[in-house]
Amino acid sequence: MQRHLSFVASFIFGLLVLFAMTIFTVDQRQFAIIFQLGEIKEVVSEPGLKFKWPLIQNIRIFDKRILTMDTPEPERFLTAEKKPVLVDSFVKWRIADVKLYYVSVGGDETLARTRLSQTVNAGLREEFGRRTVHDVVSGKRDDIMVVVKKKADTEMRSIGVEIVDVRLKRVDLPPEVSESVYRRMETERKRVASELRAEGAAEAEKIRANADRQREVILAEAYRDAQKIKGEGDAKAAGIYGRAFGENAEFYAFYRSLEAYRGSFRNKSDVMVVEPNSEFFKYLKNSGKGK
Repeated sequence: MQRHLSFVASFIFGLLVLFAMTIFTVDQRQFAIIFQLGEIKEVVSEPGLKFKWPLIQNIRIFDKRILTMDTPEPERFLTAEKKPVLVDSFVKWRIADVKLYYVSVGGDETLARTRLSQTVNAGLREEFGRRTVHDVVSGKRDDIMVVVKKKADTEMRSIGVEIVDVRLKRVDLPPEVSESVYRRMETERKRVASELRAEGAAEAEKIRANADRQREVILAEAYRDAQKIKGEGDAKAAGIYGRAFGENAEFYAFYRSLEAYRGSFRNKSDVMVVEPNSEFFKYLKNSGKGK
């Protein structure tokens, strides 16, 4: 009886182990390939609980997520001017066709990264060789990334890999080139600054000369107008004096004498030495007489 129970227990345990070997789970971040006797039987791309034949079938899991390949050290490329630049870049990629990926590189991620690195480097080398230092450092980096991504994606599709993005993190000049380039840039900037200063000085002289000319014209016109107004005023004053003198000569003489008295005795301390019978005191001596 005991042997019978042991046999049943062993049988049930064997069935459980066999059942456990028939099921597997696929995560939503994974692909799975089911192999039967070494050959690809099925590709599983949907997540969930899956089944396989035990013993004759086995599975292999591959990552479905976007992966990053970052260059450990900056790569050296030559520009169209045959000048070296140091380029630090990274690539975003993922498995697009897992069956083709397995057939092409045996599912080896290291081998896939090697192929990807070679492809991207070749594209960057070609694009940098078409452009100048100025273009690759500041002007055309976005264009380079777009072209390299497109070329690399086209080529890597043949092994089941999709290139999501190619980015240039940094483009620098090697130390032996930087100093000479910076000196040349400094000389060029100084030349441009000198030209701008010379143009500014010439324009300033032109503005000052024009302002001085306008000032002289304005002063001349103002002096002309002032003299004209003064002449007209003097003429009117002379006419008024003439008419006043013609109408009442005696009153005019009296008025002029009062103006002379006012001008001569402006302050109490003023002193004037004049003969008493002088014409100057004519109206003072006769102030109480006559009309």
